[in-house]
Amino acid sequence: MILVRYLLRQFIPVFFMASAMFVFLILLIDLFANLPRYLTNDATLLQILRISGYYLPKAFMYSVPISLLFAAAHTLGELYARNELTAVFCAGFPFYRFCVPLFCVALVAAFFSFFFEDRLVIPTIKIKNELSRVLIGQNSPSDDSDIGIRTNGGKTLYLVDYYDGLRKTMSGVSIVEQDEEGKLRSIVRSPQAEWTGEYWALSNPIEYYWAGGLMRSRPFAGTQKYDEDPGAFRRRTLDVAELNVKDAALLVADLKTAGLPYVEAQADYYHRFSFPAVSLVVMFLSAAMGGRFKKNILLMSLLTSLISAVVFYVIEMVTMTMAKTGYLPAPLGAWFPVLGFIVLGVFLLRTVRT
Repeated sequence: MILVRYLLRQFIPVFFMASAMFVFLILLIDLFANLPRYLTNDATLLQILRISGYYLPKAFMYSVPISLLFAAAHTLGELYARNELTAVFCAGFPFYRFCVPLFCVALVAAFFSFFFEDRLVIPTIKIKNELSRVLIGQNSPSDDSDIGIRTNGGKTLYLVDYYDGLRKTMSGVSIVEQDEEGKLRSIVRSPQAEWTGEYWALSNPIEYYWAGGLMRSRPFAGTQKYDEDPGAFRRRTLDVAELNVKDAALLVADLKTAGLPYVEAQADYYHRFSFPAVSLVVMFLSAAMGGRFKKNILLMSLLTSLISAVVFYVIEMVTMTMAKTGYLPAPLGAWFPVLGFIVLGVFLLRTVRT
């Protein structure tokens, strides 16, 4: 327990200092990337600071993995440089056992990052994006007009001119029915529809259907058959990055049901689970690299850890791109780099000199 407390006392202050530094750098990068557009639209200092404030949770989440890597590499490098680990090894402690507290910290950070993003980062980044769009004069992406979704295995197509998510009403509704062979069976048109809680109540619906080789029309009375969940119309154009895990899963399910492209959204959904595990990856890498040098230990540990992290992020970017384009299954694209580098880190850790 004495060694655990000593190691954590060396590690935790460095981690928080590194987090503060990286959060500040990330905020500066975001600020300078948008500053010309802010100034062009006569943004005030208070407005800019408010946007940066809403970006603070996201910046902290981004900083956690790199701060863990820096703090672990710095702490272990300092212990090596001061020959303090020599006493630990002489006492019979293997290096991997000595690093167990750091791995526990990384595991806690992984769970913390997941819930922190889902509960705080997602709402604040959504507000930040909306404020930024208003400040630079961009229109918010519409999720309530020109909607088209497929249901019933692709045999039913909803075409809606406008959807009011607050009142749960639709305007300019056309519902196209197809048979098993994909041929047109009927078209139901209504100027307005309202959600009753169980189905869509169509206002003065007219059904157009084929009969005797001609397109005929008649009043439509079977409105209760259309019971598609209103959330399907609201979520169709939302960004996974602005949804919590539950809503992101519903979005993927909606896209699948509607017959719309869903691969990219599914890849982003699985990445939501794999990204927090990066904390474990960087901890294994920094610990594994920290015991492989005899000269310039601190500098070489930091350098090799950063290089390894860059390689990891490049591989992750490639696999995620392949997952979003359908060349890899979404779970594999999101988790392969994480699991692969954890296995590599464990192997390197077992071969570290002690």
